This record gives sequence, structure tokens and C-alpha cells, in this order.
Amino acid sequence: MNPAPLSGLYTPSLSLLTDLYQLTMAYGYWQQGMQDREAVFHLYFRKAPFEGGYAVAAGLALAVDWLENFRFSEDDLAYLGSLKGSQGATLFPTDFLQYLRDLKFTCDVEAIAEGTVVFGNEPLIRVRGPLLQAQLLETALLTLVNFQTLIATKAARIREAAGPTDQVLEFGLRRAQGFDGGLGASRAAYLGGVDATSNVLAGQRYGIPVKGTHAHSWVMAFEDEPTAFAAYANAFPDDSVFLVDTYDTLEGVRHAISVARQMRANGHELGGIRLDSGDLAYLSREARALLDEAGFPKTRIVASNDLEENLITSLKLQGARIDTWGIGTQLVTAYNQAALGGVYKLAALRNADNTAWDFTLKLSEQLAKTSIPGILQVRRYLNDKGHPRADMLYNTTEPLPEQLTIVDPLDPTRRRPIRSTNFRELLEPVFRQGRRILDLPTLAESRAHAQREVQSLDSSIRRFLNPHTYPVGLEESLNTFRTNLILEKRPLRPA
Repeated sequence: MNPAPLSGLYTPSLSLLTDLYQLTMAYGYWQQGMQDREAVFHLYFRKAPFEGGYAVAAGLALAVDWLENFRFSEDDLAYLGSLKGSQGATLFPTDFLQYLRDLKFTCDVEAIAEGTVVFGNEPLIRVRGPLLQAQLLETALLTLVNFQTLIATKAARIREAAGPTDQVLEFGLRRAQGFDGGLGASRAAYLGGVDATSNVLAGQRYGIPVKGTHAHSWVMAFEDEPTAFAAYANAFPDDSVFLVDTYDTLEGVRHAISVARQMRANGHELGGIRLDSGDLAYLSREARALLDEAGFPKTRIVASNDLEENLITSLKLQGARIDTWGIGTQLVTAYNQAALGGVYKLAALRNADNTAWDFTLKLSEQLAKTSIPGILQVRRYLNDKGHPRADMLYNTTEPLPEQLTIVDPLDPTRRRPIRSTNFRELLEPVFRQGRRILDLPTLAESRAHAQREVQSLDSSIRRFLNPHTYPVGLEESLNTFRTNLILEKRPLRPA
């Protein structure tokens, strides 16, 4: 009998939420006696999503939850024991499965707080601990942080387009990539700046405010539109928003006004109307005029229909009178970027006798894909108002010089001296030897932090088209070390 595709997924152990090659590498490390060599991995992305100037870090709370429950259950081990190689032999021997049975998470983890604005090449998470353990964490950390950061960033951009006073609602569950994608998207969207969600399960699990109107089917289920509106008003006299475009949008607005007058006579007010199709700029202006003329200036105009930050910006430039934006497909599917290209790279490994670090890097024909060696920290320098000026990546195993210069990792001729003495270190301790030592903020606190962080950026960095590049650089000695290591590792090819 096949296991239930959803209810059986969220079992107490999610340690098999990984790629097979993580487990085959783990076995190889164990077989070679390398499993306990101390290693350091960094999780980062190379380029901000949506051709934008920044990203909003998200997913840490989910990653912490996963790490705290990281262990292999008997069901997990039974499944791994059933796997066969290409020649039919058991893939993992019994004594390795016993090793996994006894495995306890003992890594140190540092991370950047959820809601913090971040940029390319900056480690969002740093994992330090036994090589085998740190390797096994890769896939789950990436799938949690990549998706949450992508959606939180999209939501922050939509929040920017809507402005500080408009309401932004996330309506995307029906278009999300499955139940889990919908639930995760609702969480990340709220962190990134939306005000509420239609997703009731997300409301229950994460404490997100839930909002909703009604569907066209409600109107179609009654003999005519006024009757449908009146029935809904009777059911929700203080929480009615009427969808007015089932038949004729402006006639629908007039019907909504007629019912709103009846509601007012009974001591209630119509909350809003919703436009879900047509020329939203024109229709919203006409609807606003009708509502104002009828004495309903506080009735909100909600718009939906494949909205995203660029269309919202365009509608505002056209004088649209929309004050609540319902965002669905484009937000929860992160249109127009399918995924955040986050990676998890080994940056340091103790040598065989455990006396010194061997710093490692991944080479590429593209400099942008060449990793950064060391045990890295991200230092953010601030101006006198506390706003970000520049970020510096440095190797924590080496002392910093008195005179600091950062070097663009993609163009070593671009250098910038650091004169500010006002800074904060972004990576903060979360786990020590597998034990969580950080009290995580609530989702609402992370959301407020994200809004402060985004607004602290210069508007040139926040703009959607050709944003200004925020300066992120390697501390000069780290850049020199990286360059020398590249030259050491790259083979000489005859001309």
C-alpha cells in the first residue's frame, strides 16, 4: 500500500528530506575515516533575484526547527537499508546504518536574522562541525532558505510598489506549487510585508491575519447580483467586500452601493468592493467616483487579477484608485524567477591530523561561480543614521588590519576604503555543539524588521529597473588569499 502523499509526509523525522548523493558522500566520508574532520560550509546566493538590488533573508526559523529534530528514525533506516546499487547489492551496509542511528547533531551554526536585507555572496548561514554532519544538512537548508528568501523578497518588492498605506493581501494558495508551497509562500510573503493571507492553515500555524471576500460562484448562485450582495451582507454585516465584476463591473458597483445603503440603515458599513478583471485603472477611478458620490468615501477598492510589483507601479502612475491589492499567482510562484540560486559550499576543512585549517574553494570558468575560502563573517558598515553603506566579508581566522579596504569579488580593480567605525556583524550564533542558544523572534517581529531593513536602503537600490549596486566586497587580505589560492589550484594549460 502506498503511503499517504501528504499526511504521511510530515512525520517526526524529516532527515530523508535530502538528495541521495548527500547520503552516499556521508557513507564515503565514514568509510574513509573522515566523518569527524571539522568542516565549514557557507550557504549563500550569487545574485539578487528579480534583477533587483537586494534580497530579504528568510527561512531561518524553519531551518532551526528542522535542525533541532535532525535524527534518523527506524523507518528512515529501514528504507535506507532497502536501497540497492546498480548490481543489486545493498547500497548502505548495516554498520553504517547503525552509525546513522546513533548520530546526534553537534554542529555550530551562525546565521543572518530573518528579515535582514542581504546581497550576493554573503553567507546567510555558516555551518561548522563534523564533515559528515555538515554535508547532510545541505539540501534541506537550501530548499528551506532558497524558497522562503525568494518569496519574502518578492513580497517586499510588492510592498514597495503598493506603498506604506495600501493594504496588500496574499491570495495565492490555489495557484501555489502544492500544499507545502502554498503554506511556505504565505509565511514568507507575510514576513516580506503583506498584511494578511487568504490561507487559513497559514493563519492557524503562523499567526498571520486572514482575509477574504467571496467568489463569482456566490453571485452566480443567486437569481441576481443585488440579491447575492444582500445575502452576503446578512451573513457578514461588518465584514463584507463584494466582488462586482461577475456580469458588468460598473453596474455591479451600483448594486453594491444600493446594498450598502441598506446596510448603513441597519447600522453597518460596506467594507469594500473587489475588481478582478478589466481595465483596473479606469474601473477603479469610475468606481471611486460612484462610491464617493453616493457617500461611501471610506469603502475600500480591492483589486486582484495577476498583479505584481511592476503592474502595481503602472496602475498607480495611471491614477488608479485602488487601496487594497490582492496578490496571488505572481507572488506565490515568484514570477518571473523560478528559484533563488542559493548554494552551499565547503570553505574550510581541518587537515588530517586536525592541527590546522585547509581552506578550500570551488573553481569555475566564471569568476562569479568561484567560491570564497575561509570561515567568513559579514560586517555591515552604517552611516550616521544607521543605514547600510557597505558590507565586508572577512575571514575570522585572520586579524583585520587597521586600514580596511574592500575589493569587489567580481572585479578586483574596484576597491573602496572603509572609514566608518559604525558597524554590526550579521552572522550571529544560533547553535553551539548542536544546542540552540538563540531565542528566535516571532514572525511578526521578523516582518517588522524586514520593513525597517528595506526602507533603510537608498531608493536607488530599491528601484525595480536597473537598481544601483550596493557595495559588497572582500576584505583586501581575503581577496589576496583567494586570488593566490585560485592560482595555486588552477592548472596551467599550454597555449
